[in-house]
Amino acid sequence: MAVSVSAVVLLGIITFQLVKKGGLKAGHAVVCTLFGFYLASSSIAPTVSKAVASLAQMISQIKV
Repeated sequence: MAVSVSAVVLLGIITFQLVKKGGLKAGHAVVCTLFGFYLASSSIAPTVSKAVASLAQMISQIKV
């Protein structure tokens, strides 16, 4: 749960920055958001969730 909330906040900030400074149009951001909602309800959602959780775990184990 904490990973998904953190990911949502991070992706929201990135999207906001892309709309503001990167030339991403608001319409494109809406399409990407809708794609995310449809992806979340598809059969591939558990696989994507596991991949993101694995990536977050790998990143958390990096020692600097």
